[in-house]
Amino acid sequence: MRTDLFDFELPDSAIALYPAEPRDTARLLVVHPVQGSCARDDADLADRSVRDLPSLLRPGDALVFNDTKVIPAALTGVRIRGETRAKVDFNLTKRTGENSWRAFARPAKRLESGDRVHFGHSQDSCMLGALDATVSAKGEAGEVELAFDLTGAALDEAVKAVGLMPLPPYIALKRESDVRDRESYQTVYASKEGAVAAPTAGLHFTPELLAALDARGISRHFVTLHVGPGTFLPVKADDTDAHVMHSEWGEVSPETASALNDVKARGGRIVAVGTTSLRLLESAAKDDGAIAPWSGETAIFITPGYRFKAIDILMTNFHLPRSTLFMLVSAFAGLGTMRAAYGHAIRSGYRFYSYGDASLLFRTPG
Repeated sequence: MRTDLFDFELPDSAIALYPAEPRDTARLLVVHPVQGSCARDDADLADRSVRDLPSLLRPGDALVFNDTKVIPAALTGVRIRGETRAKVDFNLTKRTGENSWRAFARPAKRLESGDRVHFGHSQDSCMLGALDATVSAKGEAGEVELAFDLTGAALDEAVKAVGLMPLPPYIALKRESDVRDRESYQTVYASKEGAVAAPTAGLHFTPELLAALDARGISRHFVTLHVGPGTFLPVKADDTDAHVMHSEWGEVSPETASALNDVKARGGRIVAVGTTSLRLLESAAKDDGAIAPWSGETAIFITPGYRFKAIDILMTNFHLPRSTLFMLVSAFAGLGTMRAAYGHAIRSGYRFYSYGDASLLFRTPG
């Protein structure tokens, strides 16, 4: 499909720089497709709050959360080359060995293979030895390979000490990450470290909201998808067929697969909290809709025309124009439906992207 079909005008002011406080006070746009909305911009819309979620679902429905935990993967380093020094920012993207990480560097033009980089809380000389690395390789589009002097658990602890949360570029270009983001950019149920971006729909949940969902008879289930940097990358190709997705590691346990199949058998609906949960479950689902235990890398790219096998309802934030995530929601609820919903959201002042408001999307029949 042509990429420009997924374009729309988004005011810069619509991108949220900070989350709602408390988390569950964010707005929630409830979106039901209407007959024929695939061909025209139309939808059944309701303005609600995330706190209303229990009343919008039915007893017996099942929420599926991604329990990945974001590591503080944003590092500021000082490149050492002879007597010269230069500040370079890095976002770790994928661990490639016990002491090595792939990373995006900015500005990458300051780096060459063999350069030494010192990381620390500041450029004070007493802190420069906190974590050292060598640029072992330099790739395209700002990617580099870093070989750290530390390895294993010692490296993990050092990264936690010197790193900050890796905010998306559309936020990071407007403000620096700070200590508040260590809590704000993490779900309250995060447990398995490995993500370099948050599953942002889950950021809206609080212990109080989870308790209200429990009381309503809506079950909770967890899968793991370690979100990678590909979630931030724009689609530069003119046609979706030419776009290559980055792969991400995920897992659906036998226990979770069995529980979700039981929910479906009893007539309950599967509600994916976030596009990461949806992409993982659709990777694990069979053609008949049964969810199988699954573990491995997924690069599933969902665009209109995809036949969903497992998911009935999707809770997700508002995404950027021409992004793979706007393509996914258009596949789920219909392009016409989503163009209508996003037009309403922009006119009504909804907040977009990682720290923004949420939508509750009901799948287009068939």
